[in-house]
Amino acid sequence: MTELLATENLLGTYLRDRRIKLDPAALGFPSQRRRTSGLRREEVAQRANISPTWYTWLEQGRGGAPSAGVLDRIARALMLTEVEREHLFLLGLGRPPEVRYRKNDDVTPRLQRVLDALDPSPAVIRTATWDVLAWNRAATVMLMDYGSLPPGQRNILRFIFLDPRARAAQYDWESVARFALGTFRVDAARAGAAAEVKPLVDELCRLSPEFNAMWAENDVRGGQHEAVKHIRHPVLGRLAFEYSAFSVDGRTDLSMVVYNPATPEYAARIRSLLGRRSADTSR
Repeated sequence: MTELLATENLLGTYLRDRRIKLDPAALGFPSQRRRTSGLRREEVAQRANISPTWYTWLEQGRGGAPSAGVLDRIARALMLTEVEREHLFLLGLGRPPEVRYRKNDDVTPRLQRVLDALDPSPAVIRTATWDVLAWNRAATVMLMDYGSLPPGQRNILRFIFLDPRARAAQYDWESVARFALGTFRVDAARAGAAAEVKPLVDELCRLSPEFNAMWAENDVRGGQHEAVKHIRHPVLGRLAFEYSAFSVDGRTDLSMVVYNPATPEYAARIRSLLGRRSADTSR
């Protein structure tokens, strides 16, 4: 019984720890005459729109398990990060919260420097809806010059199904397109982004008969994190890449996709092309 109570009180301990780290003045509460730092229990309850008594019981390990809705309101009241919010749900309900997609259209400078350091391996950062947010120079010359496109058009599926250059670069375009679409469907569903991808899906169904037919098949594919990709480059000819996809730490909505040249010869050819492009730009 003692062990059970200690386990249940982990939620209360965590709530109190998060509460005392908040600045009352920054949140519009008077900071005078406080015996302890942080927000009072009734102030958290007010921000979360729940009963002060109920919130007090949660910190004391009483009153039973909270609902997901209550935990979500408390997470917002305590200004928790996504990782902290997930931890709150694990303590309160024994499971992570339901997935909710949050669109974020930028990456940190540090993450961009990681991409740049990977040259001559093409690398991009993509969202769960397959919008490309960042890329390196090798990706620009080997895959697609995403910088030449408006931000709203930098989508991998749009490139595969609507751009003739994607077809020209693939030795088996249909297989590549089917695999990409099946994986995209899983990624979007897993991220809870069905509503966000609907405009893109409607557009591609209207503009691409192939997409319309493949989408209607409802095929899904497991995320293939490692594979070998062959492409036909307009300058360098046939190249092979070891394809790998990685989750971005702290950003569950992002993936880093890296195309590592399969041989030192391929890497040297890409490096030479990058050098020529840099020389042309500097003239």
